[in-house]
Amino acid sequence: MAVYPLWSPYGAYELKSKYQRNFLYGTGLILALVLLILLVAWFVSREDEIVGGGAPVLVIKTVADLGPPPSIARKPPQVSVQAPQTVAPKVGIPKPVADDEVLDEDVVLATRDELAEIVAPDIATVAGDGDIEIDISEDDYLPAPDEFVPVEINPDMIYTPPLEYPRLAKQAGITGDVWVQALVDKDGNVRDTRVGKSSGTVSLDDAAIKQAMQCKYKPGIQNGRPIACWVTYKVEFTLDN
Repeated sequence: MAVYPLWSPYGAYELKSKYQRNFLYGTGLILALVLLILLVAWFVSREDEIVGGGAPVLVIKTVADLGPPPSIARKPPQVSVQAPQTVAPKVGIPKPVADDEVLDEDVVLATRDELAEIVAPDIATVAGDGDIEIDISEDDYLPAPDEFVPVEINPDMIYTPPLEYPRLAKQAGITGDVWVQALVDKDGNVRDTRVGKSSGTVSLDDAAIKQAMQCKYKPGIQNGRPIACWVTYKVEFTLDN
């Protein structure tokens, strides 16, 4: 029967051979842990100086604590505007004038009616009753082309002569419209004509004026009486003429 020993020198030898190495590892770990604790303690004691330079720490708990952005919170620069320099009015010193330049205190000013009589006096039209006599016949009065003449009933063309188409213009196939202005007197006769808007061709304009001088009208009426006035109408030159 085999007998086994209670202990073996092999295990004790292995522990003794690694004792110094394990002791060095443990000592180094303890030193590192102590150094770490000292560093943390120093950092906590100097936190205010390191982070904010001694200023109190602002704790933000909500979005409202952030405040407006810098672009909105910044106020616009104040522009200094100088008040306009006004000059005090100068009070002039009265100057003496001659006696003949002073207005008479007893001057009587004319009334509005008296001024109207002076500006537009009544002129008698009866011969021999005064020094001024007006001898203007209403039948000879003819208005200017740009003069406004009130008309209740416009002149009505009652006769139009045939329109003579210029031969050369017709052969060349030239067409156009001519706006003619004609002065119709109280008897319905054409006293004057002019081209209001040209067709661009002289021969067509001349033919339209020649026809207009031969037209007959029923004169215009104003207040129940015939009057002289201008009329405007269009003359068309087409190849069907």
